[in-house]
Amino acid sequence: MDAVTLTRQLVDIESITGNEAAVGNYLYGELCRLGYQTKKMPVEGERFNVYATSPEQPHPAIVFSTHMDTVPPFIPSSEDATRIHGRGSCDAKGIIAAQIAAAERLRQEKIHVGLLFVVGEERDSLGAKVANEQAPGSRYLVNGEPTENRIALASKGTLRVEVTATGRMAHSAYPELGESAIDKLLEALTRLRAMPLPSAPEIGPCTLNIGLIEGGRAPNVIPDYAHADLLYRLVGPSDALRRQILATAGDQVKVTFPLEIPFLRLRTVDDLPTMIAAFTTDVPFLTNWGEPLLIGPGSIHVAHTDGEYIDKQQLHEAIDLYCTIARRLLG
Repeated sequence: MDAVTLTRQLVDIESITGNEAAVGNYLYGELCRLGYQTKKMPVEGERFNVYATSPEQPHPAIVFSTHMDTVPPFIPSSEDATRIHGRGSCDAKGIIAAQIAAAERLRQEKIHVGLLFVVGEERDSLGAKVANEQAPGSRYLVNGEPTENRIALASKGTLRVEVTATGRMAHSAYPELGESAIDKLLEALTRLRAMPLPSAPEIGPCTLNIGLIEGGRAPNVIPDYAHADLLYRLVGPSDALRRQILATAGDQVKVTFPLEIPFLRLRTVDDLPTMIAAFTTDVPFLTNWGEPLLIGPGSIHVAHTDGEYIDKQQLHEAIDLYCTIARRLLG
């Protein structure tokens, strides 16, 4: 199994979230060719997860998993002496290649692991949610995300917050006749930005990003609508933070919480370097697949950028690491 070649082949198949069928079909064919019992797990429309097991062990204790989808735009692969470039090279098609290569090496040692590759991680984790309803009873889930081959002690959660203000339109020459929704929103956001956020030992601080602001009609119209999307990275339960956000935002705006992915502490393996994942993953939606671990090659700092890449050395080291983790989990 040439992990570099497989990574490039996968990167060259466009699989932006919602369009994963082609890469799923490619992986299905490759895994069948390698002799795995492989099935397509329908998710939505033409989208499906891929689940593969060794004929010798159809119910493995350990499953390696990551996602097939990528963020836009599609960037085809290229390589130089040390790196593979292209969309998904580290997030997470290089990880797919490393996990398959590790599974192949372990098979030679009579150690059989499952392989689960899902759709939709970059948007709503729909593939993971569907997979969770069809868990086969595995004991451990080794999830792959770009952690630079360090095992995650924890993964920060996500709390998405929508703040909406309404007002009354008027001619901008007579602002006293109107009621500016943008003014209300800006005042609420200023208070929220100044609000102290929790921090956890070894994990670090909860963080806030105001990712989207929209509103208004025209420069000469007092705005009657304004809206902002916020994202908090959680370091613990969200109940107290939600109450704090509501109280701080004030009664001139409406606050809703459309999405939460919980903060998680994760299983580790002795003697491996560790990290804290400030990002969220599919792990909270795969709870029925066993005790979770999180590790993979590549840096999250280049994921989702136009310069995304994976180091070839890290890719090969990840194969060794996945094999080591499987051996240790099985004792």
